[in-house]
Amino acid sequence: MALFLDQYADIIALRQALDNKQISVKELTQTLLGEIKHHANLNAFVDVQADLSLAQAEIAEQSIACGQAGALTGIPLAHKDIFVTEGWRTTAGSRMLADYRSPFDATVVQALLKAQTVSLGKLSCDEFAMGSGNEHAATGPVRNPWDLDVVPGGSSGGSAAAVAAGLVLGATGTDTGGSVRQPAALSGICGIKPTYGVASRFGMIAYASSLDQAGVMARSAADLALLLDAISGFDPRDATSIETCRAVANAPGRILSDYTRFNNRNNTQPLAGLRIGVPNEYFGDGLNNDVAQAIDQALVVLESLGAKRVSISLPNTALSIPAYYVIAPAEASSNLARYDAVRYGHRTETYTDLADMSARSRTEGFGEEVRKRIMIGTYVLSHGYYDAYYLQAQRVRRLIAQDFQRAFADQCDVIMGPVTPTVAPAIGSLSTDPTAEWLGDIYTLSVNLAGLPGLSVPCGFAPGHRSQPLPVGLQMIGNYFDEGRLLAVAHQFQLVTDWHQRRPGAPT
Repeated sequence: MALFLDQYADIIALRQALDNKQISVKELTQTLLGEIKHHANLNAFVDVQADLSLAQAEIAEQSIACGQAGALTGIPLAHKDIFVTEGWRTTAGSRMLADYRSPFDATVVQALLKAQTVSLGKLSCDEFAMGSGNEHAATGPVRNPWDLDVVPGGSSGGSAAAVAAGLVLGATGTDTGGSVRQPAALSGICGIKPTYGVASRFGMIAYASSLDQAGVMARSAADLALLLDAISGFDPRDATSIETCRAVANAPGRILSDYTRFNNRNNTQPLAGLRIGVPNEYFGDGLNNDVAQAIDQALVVLESLGAKRVSISLPNTALSIPAYYVIAPAEASSNLARYDAVRYGHRTETYTDLADMSARSRTEGFGEEVRKRIMIGTYVLSHGYYDAYYLQAQRVRRLIAQDFQRAFADQCDVIMGPVTPTVAPAIGSLSTDPTAEWLGDIYTLSVNLAGLPGLSVPCGFAPGHRSQPLPVGLQMIGNYFDEGRLLAVAHQFQLVTDWHQRRPGAPT
């Protein structure tokens, strides 16, 4: 799958080519729009508006001509279909919003537009971001560029597939329980979820408000640093944006300055003194042996750079699945109540009264996975079950967060382990068990429950569907506001490995 962008290693390389006039932004945009159309079999894009993309390209071209280009000027990317966008449709992967067009841009979209990136369109996602394989979108499953018969991960699967296939150099995503890190791992790219509240949720269609967080996906940690820096900052329009830590969260260039500071070591052991916590609970039953081996080899590489491996315990890890699948559906049942066919969303053509209209419209508009989670959420919030389930899950959530804080307090600086227990499963292989895909989130959910930053970087391959090698991701978890250190450690790892440079269709 040799595509035009494969000749550029990262955003920095493409930036140089644009500034040196080796290619114009308009030519680049036209070429990529053609490749998106040619590779429609991936099903990654759900809306492409060439005139809007070319208009953005023209503005970027003018800035370059005037010598006013920034780090992201003219860089092609695309947005997960959960962010509202002016001009492009925003459907959240659902029939409920099949023809919705927003009159404004989400803050994250607005920030990248201000940085003069060029949006090539909207990317498929699991319906209302509920899923782990991008199989629950109204437009059908997205296919993984490494093997068209396996999932790219979810819910940001369209974003992961587009970056992995070389259709864009970066993409936005959202991470409620691992939905940036998990598809990044399964698709062989990089993805980061920052500390909860660092990137604005304004204009991001809500799934579970206390867990949802905007993130970015790209080929390298260096690219992530550029993208994350652009979208981070305090937003008064988002009630969950971190106003009390405004000096930290809204400092201009905070991500890049931290990233540079941690990378500013010119010796043979740039990670000397770094303590890597490796949770015992991440390497028990359920973890595929080949995945475990790839993670261990990555840790050996980091040790060769001066880091020290420390065994730690996160004893409440196993409780993250039941806690998450009580809290998230509960919040979803509240957030999705607005789609009643009166105020928002699809309206059925045949009904007898108002109640029948709402019931029929929601049944037609929502897919099976969304209906299932709404029912679970309504149940746990109902009279007699609220204390037994929802409040108890919130108590467990606090225990999970305390596990991390104890580890960071006196044992380690970062925590590392697998992103997923296995490589990407075949499309449809988990459909017979309604909770099977939930179990694949065991290593990512706790990070969202605690509100911590998490990062996934490619670290190897393991046999997958038909024994074909598929990507494995290494997860790096940091303390609050420690995104810069995570990205710097990942960058040092990528300076001595080439996993992130592998492309679908090339030998692994």
